[in-house]
Amino acid sequence: MDNLNRLRDSTRLPHLGLIRFAGPDAATFLQGQLSNDTRRLAAGQCLLAAWSTPQGRVLAVLTLLPHSSGIIALLPKDLLVPTIEGLRKYVLRSKVRIEDLSGEFAVLGGWGGTAGSAGYSEIDDIGTAPVTGDPERRWFIGSRTALDRPGIADGETAASAWRLADIRAGLPQIYAVTRDLFVAQMLNLDLVDGISFTKGCFTGQEIIARTQHLGRIKRRMFRLRLPPGVWSVGQAVRLDDGRAGRLLELGPAGESGEAQEALAVLNLDPVGGEPVGATAHGEELEPAAIAAVTLPLPYVWRAA
Repeated sequence: MDNLNRLRDSTRLPHLGLIRFAGPDAATFLQGQLSNDTRRLAAGQCLLAAWSTPQGRVLAVLTLLPHSSGIIALLPKDLLVPTIEGLRKYVLRSKVRIEDLSGEFAVLGGWGGTAGSAGYSEIDDIGTAPVTGDPERRWFIGSRTALDRPGIADGETAASAWRLADIRAGLPQIYAVTRDLFVAQMLNLDLVDGISFTKGCFTGQEIIARTQHLGRIKRRMFRLRLPPGVWSVGQAVRLDDGRAGRLLELGPAGESGEAQEALAVLNLDPVGGEPVGATAHGEELEPAAIAAVTLPLPYVWRAA
């Protein structure tokens, strides 16, 4: 099946943007900045990776695709500018160009897996790869002209359905309001093949490796069903069992639009720990306890 036929079951994802890393040193440059092993891109793999501060706090979660014009990263649009400007500071003498590709290219999400297509491929100027941890969905990237096809789902409802699928797959996302708050393991990136502990040094590696080897992971990402209310990404929450944390992603889980599922980073210990609303700037919020329901994720983790 060619990519044009696959596009019939795809969705526009207007909340995502694209960054292209081009030049002979692109993969090497990213190897020193991101949490995953970018050498795997040469084998046609699609990678999930975190870009973190030297203190190990995640600034962006990127999906990397080995496009013919360079390595293309998918991430929320509200992180495009800070991510590009931040990474350019590390370029120095590396032969790599970092550019916002969102005006020229678009990204779609496709429903339905395709047998025998486990890696990245490029046909008819359209690149495609399976979503990490969810082989029933696929990414499509290409020029806006190439992806301007009839029958592609559009609008907030279609994009929200994709975000709900991310929630149910346990795939974390960082937006501007949640950047610089969490170490990679708090986002379960060690459980969804988002961190390589054998690749060598990268920005934030010392803290991330120490967290892993000492087993001092005091917060983890959970999937929740929220009670009726007004919710937003980045909102501080406290559950009625005492666990507290912050919402990472939201998706409507019912036709009425009132039911909401979420990913949230919560303290493992309901007693003590950091204030529920602690931010990079030190503010503290203490919201009322809510009767959220913890839902299963497609992977398991072991508390230290």
